[in-house]
Amino acid sequence: MTPLTRLTVGVGAGTAGSSTHDLVLDIAPHHPSTHGMLRLRLTLDGERIVACEPVVGYLHRGVEKLFEVRDYRQIVVLANRHDWLSAFSSELGVVLAVERMLGLEVPRRATWARTLLAELNRVLSHLMFLGAFPVQPAAGRPAVRTSPEREQVQAVMEELTGGRMHYMFNRVGGLKEDLPAGWLLRVADTLTSVRQALPRIEDGLLGSPSFEDRTRGIGVLRTTLVDAYGVSGPVARASGADLDLRRDEPYLAYGDLLRDGVLEVPVRHEGDCYARVRMLLDQVAVSLALSEACVERLARLDRGPVNVRLPKVLRPPEGATYAWTENPLGINGYYLVSRGAGTPWRMKLRTASFNNVAVLPELLEGCRLADLVTILGSLFFVVGDIDK
Repeated sequence: MTPLTRLTVGVGAGTAGSSTHDLVLDIAPHHPSTHGMLRLRLTLDGERIVACEPVVGYLHRGVEKLFEVRDYRQIVVLANRHDWLSAFSSELGVVLAVERMLGLEVPRRATWARTLLAELNRVLSHLMFLGAFPVQPAAGRPAVRTSPEREQVQAVMEELTGGRMHYMFNRVGGLKEDLPAGWLLRVADTLTSVRQALPRIEDGLLGSPSFEDRTRGIGVLRTTLVDAYGVSGPVARASGADLDLRRDEPYLAYGDLLRDGVLEVPVRHEGDCYARVRMLLDQVAVSLALSEACVERLARLDRGPVNVRLPKVLRPPEGATYAWTENPLGINGYYLVSRGAGTPWRMKLRTASFNNVAVLPELLEGCRLADLVTILGSLFFVVGDIDK
């Protein structure tokens, strides 16, 4: 798209009273076949960003309306596609909301298996953002690679669910099927391998002086803005917001993990790009510990059902409920309204990426244009999670 210019008087590096230009620059959108389309309309004064207007909606698919013409089993396939890096966690929130409406109690084995899969999904998401972070190490240092570790986690997830990205393994009332023989041993080996790789990943990112120069003190997000814009997840915790639904409003097996001392909530206070990257590394370590605890518990549990037998047509009673989960990118909320029919009357999604991107105008004002990509990459969003 061709950049536009706006004529202003007395702004910028010109002499007093001279006419200078603020440049209004369009960044994206890109071709529809790319990963996602987020348009940023920037106003520049030289190399400084004066204003930023995020323009969203290019991927809008009307998923919330599609919920209303699908039955309660079919809506799962829609829910796991808005954040394709966190597909299991996204579909989990929907089934938790439906189960709450129905008053279902899920088998204990399914609860622990869901917790394990949610944490494995969290590791996958975080490793993707760490490996794709736009600041490269200094010359002479190898690029940080997280794809080998992601592939190992993907392999065990794919073995269990049959899906590589869109798992469709959650069911209202539990899971699609039980864990195959020997799968927990392969998960344990994978967790050990990823844990052994963490020092290499951390040193590859944080051990470079150029990385610190490009991230420390850059894109500082104040705690007041976190509260004002509803920012959540690792981005919020890197700015001192001590909030994690797994600890504060436990669901699945997180209450047990909290009592056992396995669940920890790392918090940092700098609020810059460096702190946000550091937060992802901290959270990968926590998720590995949680996954290991889940593997141990599942190995001790007797084999049994992993789902509840349900009628062919689900008709939750008339009413409304709200379920929320701590997804890899932050808090996801699911507001479900039932009129007693076989399809939802209303299903409203509150996804983390929208709020995390909404704070961009505040975050970018006064920053250098050269820091734009670094700041954008440190907000850890998926465009489909914004547009839905």
